Parts: sequence; C-alpha cells; structure tokens
Amino acid sequence: MMGLRGRNFLEAPWAGGVVLLVCVIAAMLLANLPATKLYYHHLLETDLSLMVHSPDGVIDWIFPRGMTVEKFINDGLMVIFFFAVGLEIKREIVCGQLSSARRAILPVLAAAGGMLVPAIFFTAFNHGTMAANGWGIPTATDIAFAIGILSMLGNRVPVSLKIFLTALAVADDLGAILVIALFYGGKVQITCLLVALVIMLGVYFMKQMGEKRMFSYLVPAFVVWGLFYYSGVHSTISGVAMALLIPMEPRYSKEYFAHKMRWLNALMLRAASHEDFPNEEQRFYLRRMHDLSSNSVGMSYRLEHGLAPYVTFLIMPVFALANAGVEITSLEYLNIFHYSPEIGSIGMGVFFGLVLGKPLGIFLASWGAVRTGLAELPEGATWRMLLAVACLGGIGFTMSLFVDSLAFTDPDLVDRGKIAILMGSLAAAVVGCLLILIFSGKNRRTRQGGR
Repeated sequence: MMGLRGRNFLEAPWAGGVVLLVCVIAAMLLANLPATKLYYHHLLETDLSLMVHSPDGVIDWIFPRGMTVEKFINDGLMVIFFFAVGLEIKREIVCGQLSSARRAILPVLAAAGGMLVPAIFFTAFNHGTMAANGWGIPTATDIAFAIGILSMLGNRVPVSLKIFLTALAVADDLGAILVIALFYGGKVQITCLLVALVIMLGVYFMKQMGEKRMFSYLVPAFVVWGLFYYSGVHSTISGVAMALLIPMEPRYSKEYFAHKMRWLNALMLRAASHEDFPNEEQRFYLRRMHDLSSNSVGMSYRLEHGLAPYVTFLIMPVFALANAGVEITSLEYLNIFHYSPEIGSIGMGVFFGLVLGKPLGIFLASWGAVRTGLAELPEGATWRMLLAVACLGGIGFTMSLFVDSLAFTDPDLVDRGKIAILMGSLAAAVVGCLLILIFSGKNRRTRQGGR
C-alpha cells in the first residue's frame, strides 16, 4: 500500500513543487539554526578538486580547479538539469507546442514580454548602482512550481491555458539560457571554446551519418562540459548544446520492429515448458524484445523520460538545499523595500519584477498578439483567467536563484537577491491562486445564470 502511494506521489504533476518547497524550508532552517549553520556553510565550501602532489609535496595538477560542493551542484549537477531542459525544448520545437509558427507565436511572444518587462522593472530600481547587473534575475519562470500549482487547482483552469503556460515556460527557459550564455559568462578562453565546438561539430556529423548508440553522445558530452567549465561560457550551457544534438529518430523503424517482435514472440512461445515462466531461454528472448522496444524509441525521448525523476526529485531539490539557505543576520535583510543610492534595491527590483512585471509582460504581449491577429486566445480561455495564469509566471525560483548566483560576486548582494526571489515567488503564487479561484467562481456562476 505504501509503495503504491509513493508511486502515485512521484507521478503527480505537483509532487516536484512540493519537494522543492520542503527543501527551501529545510535550507533556511539549516542556514539559520545555531546547531547547523556552521556545518551547512562549511559543507558547501568544501573543496572537491582532485589534487596530484609531486614527491616534494608541490601540487602539480588540480582538476576541476576551484570545485567546491556548491560549485559542483551549480556547475555540475545543474548541467544535467539544463540537459533535460534542452531535450524538452527540442521536443517542443520539433513536434510540440512550438512546432509551428501558428502554435508557437502566442507563448513565444508572451514569454518575450514576460522577460522584457521584469528586466525593465529591475533596471528602473537599480540603474547605475552596484545591483544593476541583476536585471536577469526576475525574467525566468519556474515550470515545476507553476505547473504543479495549476495541477492542484484542477479543472478551474481550462486545459488550453495549462498548455499555454507549459509552452510559455519552455520558451522562457530558452530565453533564460540565452541570457545566461550572452550576459553572465566570464572571460572567454577561446582555445577551450573552439575545441568544444570542434567536438560538437563531430557529434553533429556523427548524428547525420546515423549513429544511434547512446555512449557515442554521452562521452563527448562529458568532455564538452569540462571544456566549457574552463572556457568562460557557463558550463551549464554545454548541457543544452549537447541536448540539441541528441537524435530523436529511433534506431529501428516501425516495420522492422513489428517484424522482429513477431519473430521473437513466436520463438519465446515455442520455448514454453512446464517450468515457471520465464525459463532461461525465454529470458533471453525477453531481453532481446526489451532491447528492440527500447531502440524503437528515439534516444532523445528515452533520455528525457529517464532523467525526469532524477531531475525533479534529486537535482532540483539538492540545488534548492544548496542555494535557498540564506543566513538572516539582521531583520534588515527581510526589508526588501529598502533603497540605497549606491546599492540600489535588489529587493524591490526582483519582487516587483516577479509579482508585477511578469504578469504584465505576459498579458500585454498576449493581448497585442491577439488584437493584431498574429495569434488567437486559447480555446475556452478568458482574458481574466489568462491574467491569473500569467501571475503564476512570476514564480521564478530555480532559474532566478541560478541567475542570482551568476549576477553578483558580493555574498551580501547574492543573499539579498535570494530573499527577494523567495518572497516574490511566494507572492506571485498566492496572487495567481487567489485570482484563479475568484475568476473560476465568477465564470461558474455566469454559466449557471445563463441556464
């Protein structure tokens, strides 16, 4: 019974959001409780680099240089997260909600508006200050929390708007990846980047020649990650780049699969005996059938499906545990509306960027696209409900925390950004839920009155 309940929880669309929320609370407790805060910060700062010493005690070789636990999570584990995001983006572009101009135009324009307006909000509060570089923090939407909340609200939200928000979040992720690649990298080491590009070009030609074995793509992906790590372009971008090179076409065709499966099935049935099923010979045919079935699904789909539970229930929670823990040394930290002419106001820039800028940008871009005839309002949706769903786009969390860690080098600015992200995301979630409950109730009463 417990196993079944556990499986049902893991398969629920809202489960990832619940686990993330628990990890955020745990991280804040670990970072502030007297008994744990020293251990928490010490663990994150622990060096994981492999050092080789010569006989005289001098360190001759270090790899990867500067790799702490926190850096391993943000520059290592998060590569897998970005790899999974890249697979999802590719699927949506090839055969999903972004596969045609007519279907993609509304979520893409809405995502663009939902990135531009928050950046303007942030810049308005922080132009010319130490915090100005953080304009990218409020531009991202956390798909796990947003979709999880929509799932818990059930049929109060039209299915078309759930699809709209999912496609918007995917387009938003692509925009966030471009922002990170273009504006939040370090000094570029051309040699490392060129070698990585040569390897990626080789992988592309290998794909064009029909290579379908997984190790042929995953081994180069690890090498490219190492080169990106030292290139100055953030290493997580290597995950997205390699994901786009993974083939979607299956190794075996439909006709080959059907013919081979019938043949293996016949051999397995012929091997029947009075022994318990399956006997040794039948296990051999079952393994062959499993291999045949697996390779009749594209590698990109298999990787996306296989990585999903690890990304949702391991990588993102670990990221939250490492990045959401802010030590509150003073109540002034919680005053996100404080403004300083030198520092600016990260709090107001992030908070109002997420709570007001995101929904305003999404709504205005959608309204403009529909009014000009470029797109159509999702079926069964109203402008009020679209605005309510747009408010959920202000849940920044994962991507916002990630950009925050890249935007600033001063720990004080990083922590102020984290506090504002947590408060802004919570406020956006509450406002979005309340508006959905209010507007869905009004729509229900309107329909009943019409009868």
